[in-house]
Amino acid sequence: MGEKAQSHPGAAGRAVTADHPESIRNVVLVGHSGAGKTTLVEALALTTGAVNRAGRVEDGGTVSDYDDIEHRQQRSVQLSLVPVEWDGIKINVLDTPGYADFVGELRAGLRAADAALFVVSASDGVDGSTRAVWEECQAVGMPRAIVVTHLESARADFEEMTRLCAEAFGADDPDAVLPLYLPLRAPESPDGHAPVTGLVGLLSRKLFDYSTGERTESEPGEDELPGIEEARNRLIEGIIAESEDETLMDRYLGGEQVDVKTLVQDLERAVARGTFFPVLAAAPAADGARQGLGTLELLELITGGFPTPFEHPLPEVTTLDGRPRELQPCDIEGPLVAEVVRTSSDPYVGRVSLVRVFSGTLRPDDTVHVSGHGMTDRGHEDHDVDERIGAVSMAFGKQQRPVPHAVAGDLVCVAKLSRAETGDTLSGKDDPLLMEPWQMPDPLLPLAIQAHSKPDEDKLSQGLARLVAEDPTMRLEQNQDTHQVVLWCLGEAHADVALERLRSRYGVQVDVVPHKVSLRETFAGKAAGRGRHVKQSGGHGQFAICEIEVEPLPNGSGIEFVDKVVGGAVPRQFIPSVEKGVRAQAAKGVAAGYPLVDVRITLLDGKAHSVDSSDAAFQTAGALALREAAADTRIHLLEPVAEVGVLIPDDYVGPVMSDLSSRRGRVLGTEQVGTGRTLVRAEVPEFEIGRYAIDLRSLSHGTARFSRAYARHEPMPPQVADRIREQAGDTP
Repeated sequence: MGEKAQSHPGAAGRAVTADHPESIRNVVLVGHSGAGKTTLVEALALTTGAVNRAGRVEDGGTVSDYDDIEHRQQRSVQLSLVPVEWDGIKINVLDTPGYADFVGELRAGLRAADAALFVVSASDGVDGSTRAVWEECQAVGMPRAIVVTHLESARADFEEMTRLCAEAFGADDPDAVLPLYLPLRAPESPDGHAPVTGLVGLLSRKLFDYSTGERTESEPGEDELPGIEEARNRLIEGIIAESEDETLMDRYLGGEQVDVKTLVQDLERAVARGTFFPVLAAAPAADGARQGLGTLELLELITGGFPTPFEHPLPEVTTLDGRPRELQPCDIEGPLVAEVVRTSSDPYVGRVSLVRVFSGTLRPDDTVHVSGHGMTDRGHEDHDVDERIGAVSMAFGKQQRPVPHAVAGDLVCVAKLSRAETGDTLSGKDDPLLMEPWQMPDPLLPLAIQAHSKPDEDKLSQGLARLVAEDPTMRLEQNQDTHQVVLWCLGEAHADVALERLRSRYGVQVDVVPHKVSLRETFAGKAAGRGRHVKQSGGHGQFAICEIEVEPLPNGSGIEFVDKVVGGAVPRQFIPSVEKGVRAQAAKGVAAGYPLVDVRITLLDGKAHSVDSSDAAFQTAGALALREAAADTRIHLLEPVAEVGVLIPDDYVGPVMSDLSSRRGRVLGTEQVGTGRTLVRAEVPEFEIGRYAIDLRSLSHGTARFSRAYARHEPMPPQVADRIREQAGDTP
């Protein structure tokens, strides 16, 4: 590599198309926030001629015109696609947000791509979330390379960062994470800083100087060769170790000189197989320059070393009734199978879907079948409808450039899919199919909202539906117990973006209100109550008296009603009325307004009047009797308890367990998961984990993740219950 890259004429304003999967590369950029992913995308666009030196395409847009919210928040919040062309290869560059709250966009990018570029900052290092994504890619065998950015920083140390990457990413084989190039630095300035002006190609033994804004090539001096040879020999050994030619290592160790062409071919095959992970360096172009440092070398790696869509295994495909369907990878003549990997709204076009085509060819105005994704628990309805798509286009920032078709392996934008949501499958209307959805993180931060005004209330339902259609990591809950509308998000930034989108895109202003936990009430002991409802006001009066006994039952028993009336004290026709009355009162609560559960209510006696007794009167008497019984005993408030599993690096086990205990949690046990990670299992009251998604991220520096599931309701500690009653306006 480093031999063939040439300057390309500008392509700004021209749609980049591909007619065969062999000429497509799909690459996702991964890295923490601030690592320089978007800057690298812009540098690649400039080098390939997709934008001019001002960073603009011919129609005035820029590569970073993704989302108004991103500009206001100064960070990426959604997956963005930038298609560029190099040496006849179309490269779909997927830029993902680096902030943990938008991991759903990252997962979508991993699904749509065939290889990943991990972008790490030379001054910041490798964070825990980036390591976790590396492990995800490793689990599926996705080819990867590493790009070190921010070399201009005074604290930048490329060699040290390469060593750290080998430690973080090369646990199984550190020699599989090696640099292809070394930075070439200018003489030190008076302040002691030596800027990077070029690269040293280890395989080619060439110097590539970018100081003029265009790459120039030269031979190293005699004094530079020893340092180059040491790094070169280690690189060659790392490449040969992954070679399919098992005799090559013995020949090399025996003194045979391996030609560069063979090494490059073995390197490219090892990268495409996902067994070797080269480290490169990159820096943005200087003012007036067209080539950023390292961009040509990176383009060579992508076009020569990264796999074509043919080499990407297809996700599982079934018919709508669940029967497996075998398909050839990237068969442009095969049945249409595509997937919506991102959904967004455009004020002029409407809903725009970013689609990865896995099989067949997608054309404008086709009628496709939209199959749902089975996430009804998150507020996403299942789909099974036919829709006619609109234009098929290439996205570039905010610009959409029409293309005649999209072949298998390509990524395009599709307009007018009004029913399709992120994660849905598009297939032929006469051959409907369904792809296995990718794994989405569980949203664990509740955000309770209510409409700000009556006009907002009228628009809220539609706005929320459109919001969750765009973002499958968000869950919409209409809580029947608390009567709250709750958006479950991944973190505070995720919640902020959701509120901003509701306001700016859908014209819905909402207020955030405290999130309520679904409490219950139950009797602490046996109690009796007498309900007397006697009124006379001319004509027919109201007369009903009933006596009940209430006793607690085991957790989960619900409400049990027993009739033990003898002698007809309460006429048979009014016994269901008493039951209806006590059940209605139980639903309203008897102490702090929360539903009463797990009690047996026994009707023992009562009185009736031949004229004035009625169904309504005995319903009222039953409710009064239950309230009187509650006044004579202690009422327990029951709070929901969640089963929590926290997966953390071993270094944080102690702090996490201590934190769980401080939340009234009961640690049930720990177990080792893989190397260096522990799963802590605990039961924690839901009152105490409303903001746990935020607190755990802070406690573990973003390296932990957790799950929660409802376990049961159990009595609150008295001091906590008393505080809840006071807030409800009652006395204990």
